[in-house]
Amino acid sequence: MMTARKQNSPEGGGTERAINPRDLIKTARGMMVLGPQQPTQTDLRRAVSTAYYALFHCLALSGADLLIGAERDSAWHQVYRALEHGKTMRICDDDQRMAEFPEGIREFAEAFVILQRERQQADYALEVRYNETFVLEEINRAEKAISHYERAGVQARRRFVALMLFRQRPL
Repeated sequence: MMTARKQNSPEGGGTERAINPRDLIKTARGMMVLGPQQPTQTDLRRAVSTAYYALFHCLALSGADLLIGAERDSAWHQVYRALEHGKTMRICDDDQRMAEFPEGIREFAEAFVILQRERQQADYALEVRYNETFVLEEINRAEKAISHYERAGVQARRRFVALMLFRQRPL
């Protein structure tokens, strides 16, 4: 017997939901609360990775909503999926480029860089051991970064996602 793993909603219906960054934060926190058992290294690693993905999906969602609008059509999906991990990290790690943005965006960019590096460690550096305190700090970092980003003005957020999504050409 085959079971459906996913259900595709009709394109353009506008009812499907994107991955909610705040839900990813809750998921990361949930990995830390296992009752009487201590979280395993796998739980801690997945929590770090999930905290990073909360930032990534925050930016992808923001980009699609700010550049396309709320209608979840093919254009919206194209923008949502256009964000690249490496390119975004390189730009976020560029102090000169980030200097033109308000503090909330700069704080988001700094957290993005830190958490992407931690995600890479969590996923691939098997010699690294995590503890609950460190992982909770990283989850808190992600949550604060999302709040700072959301409080930044629409224009600043739109410029930020445009920088991430489009090749820069001299004027």
